[in-house]
Amino acid sequence: MDPSARDRAEDSTALRDRLEDQQDAAVQAERASQLAEEVTEQDARKRLISVFEDVGLRGRALDVANWLSVVAGIWVLITAVSVIGDGFGLATGGEAENLFDFASNPLIALMIGLAGTALTQSSSTTTSITVGMVAGGLPLHIAIPILMGANLGTTMTNTLVSLGMIRDKDAFRRGFAVATVHDFFNLLAVFIILPLELMTGFLRRASEAVTAPMASADGSWLASGFEAVGDGIGFVKDPGADAIVFGTSLLPELWQGIALIVVGIALIMLVINFIGKMLKVLMVGQAQKVLHNAIGRGPVSGVTSGALMTVMVQSSSTTTALTVPLAGSGHFGLKQLYPFTVGANIGTTMTALIAAFAFTGAEGQLALQAALIHLFFSLSALVLIFCIPGLRNLPPMAAQTLADLSAERKIYAAVWTLGVFVVLPLSLISVSVML
Repeated sequence: MDPSARDRAEDSTALRDRLEDQQDAAVQAERASQLAEEVTEQDARKRLISVFEDVGLRGRALDVANWLSVVAGIWVLITAVSVIGDGFGLATGGEAENLFDFASNPLIALMIGLAGTALTQSSSTTTSITVGMVAGGLPLHIAIPILMGANLGTTMTNTLVSLGMIRDKDAFRRGFAVATVHDFFNLLAVFIILPLELMTGFLRRASEAVTAPMASADGSWLASGFEAVGDGIGFVKDPGADAIVFGTSLLPELWQGIALIVVGIALIMLVINFIGKMLKVLMVGQAQKVLHNAIGRGPVSGVTSGALMTVMVQSSSTTTALTVPLAGSGHFGLKQLYPFTVGANIGTTMTALIAAFAFTGAEGQLALQAALIHLFFSLSALVLIFCIPGLRNLPPMAAQTLADLSAERKIYAAVWTLGVFVVLPLSLISVSVML
């Protein structure tokens, strides 16, 4: 055989061997990834054990008990929001606007929502409390920035999750970028939409246009239907709310109102965590399937699945936190996970909408209007930012830049996490109160 031909044959054989090795490595990596996902799901299921399993329930009886507990949790949520509304009305004596004069500055109200959510690690808690306070007399012009701030505060959870990768520079860079893209998206949303709302009132007008027919006295089917729903929910939640009010009735009016607010907030914090845990027990498998099947299939699929998964587990913090380890492992990139976090903003508005049905009549209209403002804010952010290429690319660019800096010098991550979510809002609120 000609030496040159023999050399070419040997080169061809070597190239074929390398390609086969690469294919084998790719197959092994894919199998390892699938195994890791199966192990992760099995571990998640082991950690998420229903309280009813401890008493011996299994199979269908366990599923029924779990779902009934979720329904009971929603009842407690609606009852607690109603109690907060009653307590806020008693505590303020109809002077809520004067008492919250320090928060009339939209920036301070925004910081209240941010700090409240960062401290409770639950935007659902903040928005539910705000809905109850609106029904109790909190002016909408103060409530709107608080609701926007809740969206900002909820992003702290996934930022904290990314700090767990800080020893691995590359994994931390990828995870921190995905964690903070949610921060920058919501910051940009507030930066654009809050001034627009202050100038035009478009969120207030849009929500009022939807809720006004529901509270009209013209006997329309929409008003009648809304009233019937409100009466039905009131029939269920009134006994519990009335019992709590009666239990505090010996206190002076001011202290009774304060006591009702404290009890309502405590119940909301407990029940939000409980509902979230039970829904994770019930939906962890389906939620993870939504996550893995939708990511990487385009922005529409990502946004939709992010919203759907957040509704399923009732926690945007949980939804977005799940994306951080996926990014850190290199399994998915920032571009693929970005739409998913945007969808989480929309899904998290469901809790406030449920809470709004704790009230009827004029109070119900105001509560529902506040909940719809939260929904319309998230939808407006999706349309104005995510659907405009020039704006859509800003959050991932900013997140990647911050992640690159933080990977080299960890102080940037610490300053960002503590400064934005804790030091800045609490400092501004303290100065406003003192002044």
